[in-house]
Amino acid sequence: MKRIFALLAAALAALAVVVVARACTFAPPQLEPVAPVELDVDGEGAARRLAEAIRFRTISHQPGTPSDPAPFEGFIRWLVDTYPEVHLALLRERIADHTLLFTWPGSDRALAPILLTAHYDVVPVIPGTEDAWQHPPFAGDVVDGVVWGRGALDDKSALTTQLDAATHLLRAGFRPRRTIFFSFGHDEELGGRVGAAGVVEHLKAQGVRLAWSLDEGSFVIDGMLPGLELPVASVNVAEKGYLTLELVARGEGGHSSMPPARTAVGVLAEGIVRLQGAPLPGGVDGVTAELLDALGPHLHWTARLAFANRWLLGSLLDKALAGTATSNAMMRTTTAPTMLSGSIKENVLPIEAVATVNFRLHPRDRAEDVIAHVERVVAGLDIEVRAGTSSPPSPVSSTDSEGWHAIVRAIRETQGEVIVVPGLTIAGTDTKHYSQISDDSYRFNPMRVGPEDLTGFHGTNERVSIDNLARATRFYVQLIKHAAE
Repeated sequence: MKRIFALLAAALAALAVVVVARACTFAPPQLEPVAPVELDVDGEGAARRLAEAIRFRTISHQPGTPSDPAPFEGFIRWLVDTYPEVHLALLRERIADHTLLFTWPGSDRALAPILLTAHYDVVPVIPGTEDAWQHPPFAGDVVDGVVWGRGALDDKSALTTQLDAATHLLRAGFRPRRTIFFSFGHDEELGGRVGAAGVVEHLKAQGVRLAWSLDEGSFVIDGMLPGLELPVASVNVAEKGYLTLELVARGEGGHSSMPPARTAVGVLAEGIVRLQGAPLPGGVDGVTAELLDALGPHLHWTARLAFANRWLLGSLLDKALAGTATSNAMMRTTTAPTMLSGSIKENVLPIEAVATVNFRLHPRDRAEDVIAHVERVVAGLDIEVRAGTSSPPSPVSSTDSEGWHAIVRAIRETQGEVIVVPGLTIAGTDTKHYSQISDDSYRFNPMRVGPEDLTGFHGTNERVSIDNLARATRFYVQLIKHAAE
């Protein structure tokens, strides 16, 4: 028996040595120094132009609700007046009514072109929250170094700073060797099914194949990840897919004073509870594993110990990550009941009750797999599962391409000391269309955001600092130079 205990103790000691040794050698890669670039950028002018852009109420309403075309037309006219050098030097085409495609021809047609994108449509302000805004959402106020309003971060600031960067380069006499496209969508908040999709069809017809594209997706995240002292620039190399299902429960209907034991609403509620209690399988693999491997060496000792030894502590790490909404979304296909409908009147039992459930598909899952999962979960209930809108997860782009290295270099030159990692976009962007004609697709917005900025995304008090606009302009200048020289 003593011999067994001795062998067990020796094995545990050896295991401990391996675990600690792996953590000790789990260090950040040694990177070549990059000199910071301090371009003379007019931050106040960038703020003024973004503020003017915000004042156009280019709202994408829920499908079925018509959008007013006047603000979109006004915005397009404003672009001509505000960026005259761009309109003189680049070819501009209107695609699908209000989406704009600019072409900056390169001198070497043998080089595959690149695409920079943004969108200028915005979501509506949530009814009843208007008074909660510190500054009116479409006033475009600039106060204490901050631009306020809907679209300040999502995504008019990317559009204006890209055009500011192009103007800067044109005034400096820059001429690209590689052709550069800029696509500015008008319906991204509706899925880009007209604008971005139209651009793709237009470029396909010309035989265009892109080396890479860059769209919105993630930011320079500051102060939001416990244990990290440096900001993290997440350049997302993949995007989750999209699937909406309807759960339809049926009942007898009639007067609410004589309800049956099980109503359509009750059956539907049971189905939703079952579904939320049975999440799709998840785990740390693929892009999420790459992200954790890149972040891990920068964490405090305990976390570094776990990240360096995922082979041993993987299940514990998975459980910990599943405890927060953001990291859980990185690990699996998420399930989100979003809309409910039932009776037309409070005292009438509905014959049919419907729940809309939205899923964001992890790259490992397919729509048909999720539908089969839902049907298994609600089996035995009188619930029909109807398939709705869907788009598949994107391919995973390379972290060793010319595009990746150009983006990383521009980040390091303009964002100071940051950790650059590959990431997964858990929402949706127009890149689901652009990636059809691009070898690699990246998603990154060069704005620095903290916890206080999160409520602005599709919420209240959306804003961006003038410093962010200046940094973003420098980033796009450097990116274009590295990619197109």
